[in-house]
Amino acid sequence: MEVNCEGCAGCCMDWRSLLEEHGSAPQDDGEGGETDHRHRQRDDPFTGGEGERPSREPLDDDTNFVALTRDEVRGFLEAGMGEVLTPRFWAAREEDDGVDVDGHTLAAVAGRPAFFVGLRKPPKPVAPFGLAEPVWLPTCVFLDPTTLQCRIHGDERFPDECGAYPEHNLALKGTTECERVEATVGGERLLDADHDDPKGLLLGSQAIGAKLFCHPQPAELEGIVDRAAAGELTRDDRTEPVAIAAASSPGTLAISDHHYERARERMLGNADDDASFEGDNERSSWVGPVIRDWQRRFRDADGTVPSPAVADAVETDRGAPETPGWDVLE
Repeated sequence: MEVNCEGCAGCCMDWRSLLEEHGSAPQDDGEGGETDHRHRQRDDPFTGGEGERPSREPLDDDTNFVALTRDEVRGFLEAGMGEVLTPRFWAAREEDDGVDVDGHTLAAVAGRPAFFVGLRKPPKPVAPFGLAEPVWLPTCVFLDPTTLQCRIHGDERFPDECGAYPEHNLALKGTTECERVEATVGGERLLDADHDDPKGLLLGSQAIGAKLFCHPQPAELEGIVDRAAAGELTRDDRTEPVAIAAASSPGTLAISDHHYERARERMLGNADDDASFEGDNERSSWVGPVIRDWQRRFRDADGTVPSPAVADAVETDRGAPETPGWDVLE
């Protein structure tokens, strides 16, 4: 497998708003590929995938949700980076196939609402695909707007799902983001589609407790589910599902009380606006202040878009790792 990522990062942001500029949505490949842009990379975690269109709709509208494993969730919490984490719930296929919370019938396992935990996407000024001017797009918290490179690539926190992309899509015979970018704006992104046997897919029952988490008390999600569907989750809202994810046990529905309480402390310990959080490794967390700053700048922008270089002040000056640029990698 070989991909050309320079100037792209289509898998790290929601770029649907750019489709109007290009006149139409990406087309499928004539072999049953997905045409609905909402469903890109939306493999149903309750089935074996096999390129099928998901039968359960996510409540949120993140088009490139990166599902983290239990260990990755714990890793971000221990690094003082709990504020990057957010849950994803799904609507049940049938009313009698789920659990009712906040007027939503949620997909569930053994009567427990099921969910993923992934990475947040604050608005950032970016210019992917060779755009002459930057635009505000929901962008992964770890993406450097200036180089369109991941700030934690090669770090121990870099998610397995990101490292494998787009291998999992290819293995499940799904359309990749690389191909959608090619179909929409041109260029060559997926250079070689040959791939090894994928590792870490975690589909079906093997995902339970490892990547697919199940909340044992649906009533604790009241209010949270409604705000998740509206895109209005608060830090306190995110704390409950993230703590359950961190307390989960791969292959079972068991929840560790100790890990649950520890995770809640880690999440709520990131609350201060620009105060550093000292985890076991005494590493300061820059992510919370960065997310809040981008959100504030977007609200105050009044239609204007700053240069991506403002990321130096927003991210790098707060301690975000710098990215090498593409010349270094050639």
